[in-house]
Amino acid sequence: MTAMTNDRNRWLLPAGIEELLPERAWPVEALRRRLIDHYARAGYELVIPPMVEFVDSLLIGLGEDLDLRTFKIIDQLTGRLMGLRADMTPQMARIDAHALAQEGVTRLCYLGSVLHTLPDGFAGSRSPMQVGVELFGHSGVSSDLEVIGLMLDTLRIAGVRNVVLDLGHVGLYRVFAAQAGFDEATEDTVFDLLRRKALPELDALLSSLGLPEYLAANLRLLARLNGGTAVLGAARERLSRPPEAVGAILDHLDELLRRLRERHADVRFNIDLAELHGYRYQTGTVFAAYVPGRGEEIARGGRYDEIGRVFGRARPATGFSADVRSLIELGEAVSAPGGGILAPDARGDAGLWSTILRLRDEGERVVCALPGEPASRHGCDRQLVLRDGHWQIIELK
Repeated sequence: MTAMTNDRNRWLLPAGIEELLPERAWPVEALRRRLIDHYARAGYELVIPPMVEFVDSLLIGLGEDLDLRTFKIIDQLTGRLMGLRADMTPQMARIDAHALAQEGVTRLCYLGSVLHTLPDGFAGSRSPMQVGVELFGHSGVSSDLEVIGLMLDTLRIAGVRNVVLDLGHVGLYRVFAAQAGFDEATEDTVFDLLRRKALPELDALLSSLGLPEYLAANLRLLARLNGGTAVLGAARERLSRPPEAVGAILDHLDELLRRLRERHADVRFNIDLAELHGYRYQTGTVFAAYVPGRGEEIARGGRYDEIGRVFGRARPATGFSADVRSLIELGEAVSAPGGGILAPDARGDAGLWSTILRLRDEGERVVCALPGEPASRHGCDRQLVLRDGHWQIIELK
């Protein structure tokens, strides 16, 4: 009985691992081409990193969460531990630091599958197709603007509508945590409560820490500073005795928001000053895109200036990533190639074969009928017929 069950189930794929059949594969490929072409026109160079690397480079900088999501195997040649990539961002940092090692600004784009040990994100997939860009070598508002703009362009090209952009900055909490003198455990606990917006627990913990009242009030307020674009003004008015660095961060967000609104009038913006995703490696502006009805972000990114330090190049860096298949599901679907020309078997007919090759070179889809094949249109809406000694295209009825 067990053998019969196994035989019947041999075709099953592991949970969360998907294959794309023609109906879905064509839209994904069409979107992939459009996105990579768009990034290239903005000056981004395409890189294709390997699926597997040694874990001591693959897991740098992104914390325990990435470690838990990474499948690991032993390299039979060296005995070293390798990982199947769960995120391509560390690979970009390695490529920037060593494979390219360029001076000045480096712009990279990528698209490829990643693998997760557990389902993550939209539709519970363990094999997202990650697309994104990374910009190294610049730390100002303009590079944040460029990368966020490309993320919004990505959603527009995919046909995703009604986008809400969540904008934050992990530096605010870093400033207040340092001012409070938190040890690592306390910093982690307060961080977790802020991230979850667990306000009663946060209030109780802050009351027990013996902090100066103005500082405890600032941390409490940080969790409540989220909403429309007026949040930045409210932060300036309500934060008590903020260090100079806080003003610089708010200035940065003010300018970034103003320039984003000028360029992306169709996007709704939300400010969340306790948005701390990627806190362990992000160093500045963080951002995520949402659509109504979806609780999880559909694209995300931020600044992570220190990620290349382990490779000897702690350059400024910012980027974003998204899952192509999720974008297809959420956007206006790109259809599979439609129509085409059905040609008869070209055996011994040089003129017919020459016509078929010419039409394909011109971009037409031409399907050749095989000898003995049952009659089928193969999705074609036209056919090649011989009339007056010439091969002509007519409509299929």
